[in-house]
Amino acid sequence: MDVKEGIISILKDVTGLDDIGTDADQDLFADGILDSMATVEVLVSLQDKFDIQVPVSEFDRSQWSTVNKIADRVGELEA
Repeated sequence: MDVKEGIISILKDVTGLDDIGTDADQDLFADGILDSMATVEVLVSLQDKFDIQVPVSEFDRSQWSTVNKIADRVGELEA
């Protein structure tokens, strides 16, 4: 499973929506898919799945708002 597939799987689990990932540039916050509670769940799941640490103090919603942006951030944190 590649990074984007893993992210989409997490987003589907957290939100209960099946159509996530059809547009990897869809703004998950602006479209109401993620709220603050779902964001925390997604971050915890990302940390567990990809063995990364996401400091909450450094979390900037604009950098985590799409599947593509999340994949980029995960890639940076894995390095």
